[in-house]
Amino acid sequence: MTDATTRAMRQPSMADVARAAGVSAQTVSRTLRDSPNVNPETRQRVLAAVEQLGYRFNSAAKMLSSGRSHTIGLVLLQSGGYYSRSAVTAGVEAAAGEAGYAVSIATIAGLDTGLMERSLGKLADQGVDGIVIAVPLISVTQKMEDITRDIPTVTVDGSRTAGARVLGIDQREAGRVATQHLLDLGHRQVWHVAGPDEWIEARQRRQGWQECLAAAGVEAPPVLEGDWSPDSGFQQGQILAMIPEVTAIFAASDEMAFGVIRALRERGRTVPDDVSIVSVDDIALAAYCAPPLTTVRQDFYASGAAAVSLLLQGPDPVDDVVIEPPLLSVRSSTAVPRL
Repeated sequence: MTDATTRAMRQPSMADVARAAGVSAQTVSRTLRDSPNVNPETRQRVLAAVEQLGYRFNSAAKMLSSGRSHTIGLVLLQSGGYYSRSAVTAGVEAAAGEAGYAVSIATIAGLDTGLMERSLGKLADQGVDGIVIAVPLISVTQKMEDITRDIPTVTVDGSRTAGARVLGIDQREAGRVATQHLLDLGHRQVWHVAGPDEWIEARQRRQGWQECLAAAGVEAPPVLEGDWSPDSGFQQGQILAMIPEVTAIFAASDEMAFGVIRALRERGRTVPDDVSIVSVDDIALAAYCAPPLTTVRQDFYASGAAAVSLLLQGPDPVDDVVIEPPLLSVRSSTAVPRL
């Protein structure tokens, strides 16, 4: 059987239309979804090729708009919390598998637009039907905008491109809730071990902390910055342990909080008798910390699964932005300050 005969026996694909029209598959997808970013001449060529080949574009509400590969792309960052990466991945894979989709993972080494462009381009070249981005987008390039406009995309950290939908918790409110909990216990000041400034979540949590203190008439002390790791929390905790007036600390992640607690203990300061500490994430280990950690809950597994669900709503989603309220899990690492 010849290649020509084989092509004649199967339904034409988007790639066939792209070849016939002399454009990319992304341009075909954009044209068929009536995107305004296609010039009239190109649109006519694509539509003529569609008619000539008899291509039928599947836009069923519960299928992803491109229908090219039955694969969902997932972009992750190598650094920044092992638990969150694995939990998001598990959530995406479980929800995708249940819906009949495979998952293609692209991992980038750092928050660099060139690395992000290459990862998104790789997934686009694979013909993925949708993309979940679990990396904070500090800046967005035109190529990133083009790809996430052509391919349904959901981000799970609150950042977005013009074409992406957003899923996540209100990180600024998370910082406010954590700080307010310590103030409500009677602490007169709250120190902050922040995440890396290039992360949107870190900036937003820091902003919530600052706003909460300002509303209470408290001048914010200097910020100590970590890198999400327990080691960075330990290093900053050693500094805080040497400041006698420190009675309350808000750490931007559970893993940094673990390091802070160890540093305080090694310096002879107990939690929560001498110092109360609250953080964000509520990873599985938080409840087994010594003492069990008070923290703002983020369900990474559920976020990954919900991102897939949002993609599967099709080209006309019910929700464009889904922001979940932060919930505080109160445990034994916080208490009323000593008189």
